[in-house]
Amino acid sequence: MADRLKDKVAIVVGAGSSGPGWGNGKCTAVTFAREGARVMCVDRHRAAAEETVALIEKEGGQAFGFAADASKNADVKAMVDACLAKWGRVDILDNNVGIGSTGGPVELSEEEWHLVFDVNVKSFYLTAKHVLPVMEKQGKGTIINVSSIASIRSPKGVAYVAYNASKGAVNGLTLAIASQYAEKGIRCNAILPGLMHTPMIDFLAEQYAKHEKDHNQAYDKMIAIRNRASPTGKMGTGWDTANAALFLASDEAAYVNGHLLVVDGGITVRA
Repeated sequence: MADRLKDKVAIVVGAGSSGPGWGNGKCTAVTFAREGARVMCVDRHRAAAEETVALIEKEGGQAFGFAADASKNADVKAMVDACLAKWGRVDILDNNVGIGSTGGPVELSEEEWHLVFDVNVKSFYLTAKHVLPVMEKQGKGTIINVSSIASIRSPKGVAYVAYNASKGAVNGLTLAIASQYAEKGIRCNAILPGLMHTPMIDFLAEQYAKHEKDHNQAYDKMIAIRNRASPTGKMGTGWDTANAALFLASDEAAYVNGHLLVVDGGITVRA
């Protein structure tokens, strides 16, 4: 099918990429545009947002870039105002921003805890806060929050207490919005990606490899470990997340509300 999002306006928050390649937000913005949506590409770094815009425009799509820190109320308000000024409506809000952090309750600093929650949870609350009144006035709209399987599983041997807790909070926020706004024609769902091969993973693998004798071998080893951890034998990609977002954003998902859609190759069904 084509034009599944024809005439819709989408805001993709985190539409840039943290490095060369295709992250979840970048893939989602391009996918939405390919299906007929006009896409506002938002990123903390203007250049990253504009890179995604250029890719969309090269394919004949409509997009514009905007720089905003989604954890700042004034930035988010300005973001929504800019979208309304440009296109007059917001049909889809896709929240992609997020950071990771290692450490358990004892090791993790209070400052790091607050930073993770500001980026991973507060930003989703703020975007919803400013977009929901617009969608309510329209009588329809859909919000897609990118969570993680870390919200329902904690990997053995690695402590991610702030990340685990923040993504669990994203799930709770999603369900609360879905319940409160269902009768107003607004849906809210979350995507829980598993092990994805994105630029962020390449960055982490490179950082790990820097401390090893054989840089290339160390990088390949880390990627191989993540591939083996998936029942499919290979990590997913940002396109897998984007395709899930496309379904949730489309009218095909008109009766899907308050759902936590796991996209993980089957990791979470293993004992």
